[in-house]
Amino acid sequence: MDSEHDASRPGPLDSLRALGATLLALIGTRAELLVVELREEGERRKEMLVLAGVAAVFLALGLLLVAFFVVVLFWETHRIVAAAAVTLTYLGIGAWALARLRQKAHSSPPPFEATLAEFAKDLEMLKKRDE
Repeated sequence: MDSEHDASRPGPLDSLRALGATLLALIGTRAELLVVELREEGERRKEMLVLAGVAAVFLALGLLLVAFFVVVLFWETHRIVAAAAVTLTYLGIGAWALARLRQKAHSSPPPFEATLAEFAKDLEMLKKRDE
């Protein structure tokens, strides 16, 4: 009768299996979170790269038009206003893109913030269980 009673109770091996399954589930969840954050970081970097490219192109065009403006400055009067307007437009677009890029760079969270926070929670929970 004792052997039947012992067979119905979970033993140390069953506890280890349950612990292993829980640990694997925890690692799987954290890995999924890490993958999501990697994708988000990649998308953020792509957007920043596009903004940097836009800023570079329009600032370069602005500088080219400033040079053209200086040449035209010594020509007739009506061409100056048109060249100045186009130059200021391109410089404005480039400055806007650069300002937007800076804002994105400063306001974005550090990479893997959520994953690190979850690992910290897990570690804290494990420390409480040991006490």
